[in-house]
Formats: sequence, C-alpha cells, structure tokens
Amino acid sequence: MAYLFTSETVLEGHPDKICDQISDAILDAIIAKDKKAHVAVETLVSTGLVIVCGEITTSCYVDIPTIVRNTIKEIGYTDPNLYFDYRGSGLLIGIKEQSPDIAIGVKEEDLENIGAGDQGIMFGYACDETPELMPLPISLANKLAYRLAQIRKNNVLDYLRPDGKVQITVKYSEIGKPEFVPIVVIAQQHEEKDKKGKTITQERLEEDLVKHAVKPVLGKYFTQETKVIVNGTGRFVLGGPASDTGVTGRKIIADTYGGAAPHGGGCFSGKDPTKVDRSASYMARYIAKNIVAAKLASRCTVQLGYVIGHCQPVSVLVDSHGTGKVSDEKLLELVEKNFRLKPGQIIMDLDLRRPIYKKTACYGHFGREEPEFSWEKTDKAALLQEKANK
Repeated sequence: MAYLFTSETVLEGHPDKICDQISDAILDAIIAKDKKAHVAVETLVSTGLVIVCGEITTSCYVDIPTIVRNTIKEIGYTDPNLYFDYRGSGLLIGIKEQSPDIAIGVKEEDLENIGAGDQGIMFGYACDETPELMPLPISLANKLAYRLAQIRKNNVLDYLRPDGKVQITVKYSEIGKPEFVPIVVIAQQHEEKDKKGKTITQERLEEDLVKHAVKPVLGKYFTQETKVIVNGTGRFVLGGPASDTGVTGRKIIADTYGGAAPHGGGCFSGKDPTKVDRSASYMARYIAKNIVAAKLASRCTVQLGYVIGHCQPVSVLVDSHGTGKVSDEKLLELVEKNFRLKPGQIIMDLDLRRPIYKKTACYGHFGREEPEFSWEKTDKAALLQEKANK
C-alpha cells in the first residue's frame, strides 16, 4: 500500500545543535594536537549560559573558552538582544580525566587490538532512494536546513535568525518508491522587522522561504499538491537557548537516518573514535552503503555489538529487508571477510584520528560525500559484487 513517511532535522542554531558543534569543536582542537587523546565532552546551553563538562585525557592544551565562543559566533549568535551571544554569555567548565576503569580497555600499546571504549549496539543503513544512498525524507530535510542557514548567512534574507527546524513528509508508492513531498514543515526564527524597518509578516516569510529554499531544494519533489507550513503558531522571534535549553546528543535521529532505520541510542558528538558509539556507527554505514552500491540489495541494515575492553564485536547482523540479490547469510559472510571490525581497525581503515568532527555535527553524519566523510566511500562495492558472484 502507498504510505507517508516523515523525517525531521534542525538548523545549526538550534540549542541542541549548538551543543553538538561545541563538543565536536573541542574534540577537533584536541585531536589535531594529540591523536591518541580520549575525549568525551558534553555541552549544555541556556539563556546566557554555556556549561561544558566531560572527561578528557590528553597530552596537549587547548583553549576551551575561546573554542566555545568562536563556535557560537560562527553559528550566528552575535547579538546580545537574542539573550545568548558569543561575547556576553557566561561559561562554566568542568573537565576531568577519563575514568581509569574505562582507560584499562583502550590502552594504546597496540592500536589494532585496543578494546571498545564502551559496550553498546550500533546501526548503519543505506537504500537506493537517492544518489547518496540515503532515505529521501532525511536527505531533503538536511539539504533544506543547510540551505536556510546559507541564505541567512549570505543575507539573501537578512531578517532570519539562527534557530530553526525542518520536517519533510514523502509519499511513497505501493512498491515503496518515493513520489513527491506533500508536506514541508519549517520552524524558522526571524526578526520582528527587516533591515528596512518592514514588519515580517507570516505571508512574506512563507513566500520568501518557498522561493529561496523550499523549491530549489525539493526540485521535482515539489508539486502543486505540496503544502508548506511555516511557523505553526504564526510567530517565532524568541528562539535559541533563550527559549529552549540545549544538550549534546539529543538529535541522534536527525544525525542518522531520520527514523528510517534503528538507532542504538548512543550519540556521536564530543566523542573520540575509540568510542564505538561513533566509530562503529560510521563503519556500519560504510558496510551498508557498499552493499547497496554493489547492487546486492536495495536496502540494507547492519548492526554491530561491542563490549567494553574487548576488541572483537560480540555480534554482526546484516539485514537486506527482503531486497537482497543474495541471501543475508551470504552478505554476512562477505562482510566478515572484507571489513575489519575491531575498533582500532575501524579507526585506521576510516582514518578517524583527524580533526573532522565539527563538520559532522550539523546537517547529518551520513549522505555527505565530502573528504572528511571517509565512511561514505563506496570503494569496496566492486569487490563485494565480484565476491558475491563466486
């Protein structure tokens, strides 16, 4: 039967995303100087306040207050009238060393055989709905959120403010193929008036966002039937941390597949790659994407399970959801023979000890074919296809 599916994401000025970006900016600064650092940083923001806590073991020094304030400035919180800005907001820092009980499991004597930094389950997913092999709803939502940020920063619409959310609903056919977008929901913070003193009406805001963002991003998926809902209450002037407390790691579904695939529960931001919440999720995506790119399945979910201090995964699952050209048992065999799954091996094979993480902290960790996103490569697709036919 035909059905609707909806995914949501948020803009970089959303309180939770501010926290993700601060946490990953700190991680990047540390890992740029000390590749072996162990980092787990959490951030909280509220009205005029930033709190950074966590566990860091490193041989280097980084200026955390400056990193925090520069990140807030880059996002766009430069006006004290927003009740949260990079100069005036208070900053509390509570950092301690990593627990020695955890450090036992991730000793650096032999990177290839270090243990996982925590127990947990991680999922990766890919499907052939889009060129980047992502579900269409979250792919469009992330692209639209990014577009809204760009037209704000480039002063295409000079009255936009940093906070916002995007929600995309896609209609699928009876055979599960995306047809069009019936509903777009945007919550976009804005000024009371533009730079010329004209009041920003609901009608003008909707017209501007459809013209400059919605239509260009949706392309063929925008039709006469598409309904765009902007700021459901009719007003979104007060926003950001002044209206909603933010915390690192609360947008894990937006970070991944928009609800189209399972999630193990652990967030990514602020964590160095010895934390399998992050690195194993990247590897699971890498595996799933290469299987779909090899045309061995139209959809693929990969689950990896780990235990703290142990290097071998306790479980590996491959599910092609009935779309596989070969059996799931054969796909699992291909995965176990062609992908290295110890945490240290994942770090090496995906080159994860680089300052690449701040860029991942908004607009999705997956579906972005940029140099930092090594887990998006499909360099094993041809090999998998060849091996599957033997």
